[in-house]
Amino acid sequence: MMKHLPILIFTLLSILSSSRSWGQDIHFSQYYNAPLLVNPANTGFNPDFDYRVGVNYRSQWANIGSPYKTMSAWGDVKVLGNKLETGWLGLGGMLLRDQAGSGSLTSTTGLFSLAYHQMLGYNSLLSGGFAVGYTQKRIDVTKLTFDNQWNGIFFDTNIPSNEPFATNQVGYVDLQVGLNYAYFASENFYLNAGASIQRLNRPRETFFESTVSNNEVNSRYNFFLNANMKVRDYWIVNPNVFYSQVGNVRQLVAGVNANRDLGDNGARQLIMGVYYRSGDAVIPLFGYQINDLRMTFNYDATISSLSKTNFTRGAFEISVVKAGIFPNSQGRQLRCPTVSF
Repeated sequence: MMKHLPILIFTLLSILSSSRSWGQDIHFSQYYNAPLLVNPANTGFNPDFDYRVGVNYRSQWANIGSPYKTMSAWGDVKVLGNKLETGWLGLGGMLLRDQAGSGSLTSTTGLFSLAYHQMLGYNSLLSGGFAVGYTQKRIDVTKLTFDNQWNGIFFDTNIPSNEPFATNQVGYVDLQVGLNYAYFASENFYLNAGASIQRLNRPRETFFESTVSNNEVNSRYNFFLNANMKVRDYWIVNPNVFYSQVGNVRQLVAGVNANRDLGDNGARQLIMGVYYRSGDAVIPLFGYQINDLRMTFNYDATISSLSKTNFTRGAFEISVVKAGIFPNSQGRQLRCPTVSF
């Protein structure tokens, strides 16, 4: 088990050292606690349980103007686990809402996802997923000011902006696909990697007249690599990397979290970790798990040039995830290896 650790650490460091230019996009630092947002192939990827539900909340840059607030609620369920000999189907859904900036730019997304998980022998699992969502964005242009409203002393909102706004809201369909692969080396170690494409259809998004702007939203490419390893019966260590790219804007997050069994065969667990968003923030993580309910909190400490303005106070984030088994469930006949206490 431990022989895999140097290899994984080397892989994480290699990815970090190869990065050139990174930027920010709407995101959760706890991307691993928002699995349907990362990859539709994560839908139903929960071998020991019948379902999962979760909520996420993030508030960013509250001390330098209008804060960016992102909220999501999601859930997924396994089906056909007792009907298919070597696989199962996952169904899931997510609601996501984001509000940003002084113009109250609000984005609301509803998404449905479907995935199929197929065992390859006794030690591998291949998953493919598809999702379709609808995103609506609104903006309050009355809260914005423009260059031609400058009267020489201040921005005068009584002066017409003359901006070619055609509407204050737009909507589009978002098509997503993804693949996951998991390798279960033993009951104490597994490795998981995945890739997905969001906005595969490159929808049009603009508040202006079509003669002025016919903007197509770039597809978003997500990649992740993570591992779970059990150490000395009371630690489960989870190093992981997440990379995302939209056009020329890139984001990389890498780090590790660990669950410490508090002596009840996993019924109570302390969660600790630290992550690094390249060129942007150091992210300490703390949490607690009791039975199948996990609560985690992180704080993004800004290390970029913005830290001089926000005094390193970047963002805080909370997630709550509950997994469970349905009453009177007979359990799946196919049992996939997992790392657990």
